[in-house]
Amino acid sequence: MSEIVIREVAPGVTIFSKPFARLNIVPFGGRTTAIKLTNGDVFVFVSTPLSDETKSTLDTMGTVKYLIAPDSVHSLYISEFHKGYPDAKCVGVAPLLAKRKDIPWAGGFGVDAPGTTYGYESELTACYFPGFANKDVAFFHPASKSLIVADLLFNLPGKEQYSKSRSSGHSIFASWLNPWAPFHKKFLNTTTEDKVAMARDAKIVAAWDFERVIPCHGDVIEGKGKEAWTTAYSNFLKE
Repeated sequence: MSEIVIREVAPGVTIFSKPFARLNIVPFGGRTTAIKLTNGDVFVFVSTPLSDETKSTLDTMGTVKYLIAPDSVHSLYISEFHKGYPDAKCVGVAPLLAKRKDIPWAGGFGVDAPGTTYGYESELTACYFPGFANKDVAFFHPASKSLIVADLLFNLPGKEQYSKSRSSGHSIFASWLNPWAPFHKKFLNTTTEDKVAMARDAKIVAAWDFERVIPCHGDVIEGKGKEAWTTAYSNFLKE
């Protein structure tokens, strides 16, 4: 039986959740998010394999036009998606453009000039975090009031991601890594390379009008998305 959970969290916003263990030990869970744009194109925030059921679902949503590798370490499956959708634009971050030369990147955050557009900007807003160790990009989808992130915010344990697995997805470490846990702030401190840049970008995201957070790792946060962000980033928001 497949372990992937496919669910529409809002009209046109579908998530693909499955188990994933960091270093094959820590149960982080993984999640890809797809958003159908008003013109029928599909934007995909890639973080899980392109399984047959994933591809089937994406194909029913529309034309996959954008494939996003959201940070320097979320590139395990970008090649699968590129092979499945060779005409889609692959957009990554600066470290990936140097590391993954097998991908015909259409652009990269931290490489392209500020203000560069890729085609989805009328419906999605991005904020690149160069001050974060993994060089993440956060995306805001105003139509669904959703914030989509990779490693900028965790909400463990990932109950949905492990709901079809023999593993519970629970661990001591996982219980520490959620927006309301003090350890999450410590995690952000240790993964920050530029505090000024982090404070600037954390404030940009905090100003967005989102209610939902869709993280790659852990459960989707409904209704309390803004509270989750401002709690986890409170030290930076005070800067």
